[in-house]
Amino acid sequence: MTATRDIDALIELMAKLPGLGPRSARRAVLHLIRKRGLLMTPLADLMSEVAASARECLNCGNIGTTDICDICESEKRGNGMICVVEDVADLWAMERSGVFRGRYHVLGGTLSALDGVGPEDLSIPRLVDRISAESVTEVILALNATIDGQTTAHYIADQLEGRVTLTSLAQGVPIGGELDYLDDGTITAALNARKSL
Repeated sequence: MTATRDIDALIELMAKLPGLGPRSARRAVLHLIRKRGLLMTPLADLMSEVAASARECLNCGNIGTTDICDICESEKRGNGMICVVEDVADLWAMERSGVFRGRYHVLGGTLSALDGVGPEDLSIPRLVDRISAESVTEVILALNATIDGQTTAHYIADQLEGRVTLTSLAQGVPIGGELDYLDDGTITAALNARKSL
């Protein structure tokens, strides 16, 4: 039994990934072992490299391999618009649609009294600082259509009232839905039909 301890540990770790349970993890590990040279070794090498180099953008909170991400560095993206999202998965979902050409701001979650998450636990103060530093004219609140997401949107709207034009994604994003699970067409339609708060 001790000979398979490392394999069992790998299956247990893989089962902790989103969307994988114990059975799926077992199948994935067996597939990786069978395709060791083609998949497992390059994957392990790349995972080690990413683990050493991945970091959060100091400006917006995106994940990349430099202190300032490519989106924040791009002159073409500095058009005065910032799209506020809950987490990096939401930013990547917005980018996948290819419609938004401004910059982003990742909050790192939402306000939640039940979970003890207050404004100081999110990157809201950094967002307020960016408004004047980057000559922002419009803030798009692209938060998930959940109670916590809407509470956070109202809090940010109160903080930025009178400083910038505030818009939110249009209806069409299902109540209780999360951006990361939406198709590109829904994200595109919601972004194009955004409205003032």
